[in-house]
Amino acid sequence: MPFSNKIAYNPPTVHYRDVMASDGGVCDWTKKIVHSRCSYQHLELTNSNKKARYGFCYVEGCPITPQATQKLLERIAFIRHTHYGGFWDFTSDLSSKDTAYTSLALNAHTDTTYFSEPAGLQMFHLLSHEEGVGGASLLIDGFRAASILSVEDPHAYRTLMDVKVPTHASGNEGISIQPYAPFPVLNHHPVTGLLTQVRWNNDDRATMDQWRYFEESEDWYEAARKWTDVLQRETSQYWEQLRPGKPLIFDNWRVLHGRSAFTGKRRLCGGYISRDDFVSRYRMTNSTREEVLREL
Repeated sequence: MPFSNKIAYNPPTVHYRDVMASDGGVCDWTKKIVHSRCSYQHLELTNSNKKARYGFCYVEGCPITPQATQKLLERIAFIRHTHYGGFWDFTSDLSSKDTAYTSLALNAHTDTTYFSEPAGLQMFHLLSHEEGVGGASLLIDGFRAASILSVEDPHAYRTLMDVKVPTHASGNEGISIQPYAPFPVLNHHPVTGLLTQVRWNNDDRATMDQWRYFEESEDWYEAARKWTDVLQRETSQYWEQLRPGKPLIFDNWRVLHGRSAFTGKRRLCGGYISRDDFVSRYRMTNSTREEVLREL
């Protein structure tokens, strides 16, 4: 189901002991994160997609250590390694040249748009926040935002699903990661036409100078402005202060995240999981092997 700022009254949550105890706990956990693919004509606000889940989930009662958090994340699948490493344990010390490693506010975005296949899941666990305030986390349902945009301005929606956006990660010495081809903001399944992925990160965007026709640049920037307007609406933004012992995991293909600026020293840990590994784990814990194989 799509979520708005009202999800704050009852956010999806599971308990650490249940996830660690059995695959039944993993079944319940992944079921809250996974989403049904939605189409351009019938996005997540329609009755046909009631089976779609939230796209994120908290885990209550996690021990406040990187070791316990890593074991929790690995209950889903192998941790995906990138130029940031595998499992992270970091503070705002700019050890990596990325705005996430600062105390600055971060606008809503999805991670790793510069990879040909962006990370599927992302986990954050706030281990400590000393001598300061701020740092509230922001989540936005990208599918809900796309649904709103498609109703309010179909041309802007089509522009964001058609125009390819070049991206890169070149902040660290010796690194310049770029996907094999540019991708649009709103990506759809090549067979079904269903919306499957949002790729939105202003800080990762490279120079856009390969327009197919003169008006396309004006169309794209106007569509981006209207998309940003939807993202910045109060009803779109769910804010929550992370706290030790309660990791957050979310679908990076659907949910945009950000944070407010903060003071003091924060220590977080977490990591990425690939989309295919996550979906495999979801299928094999929510269905029998025979049921999965019959669908092939």
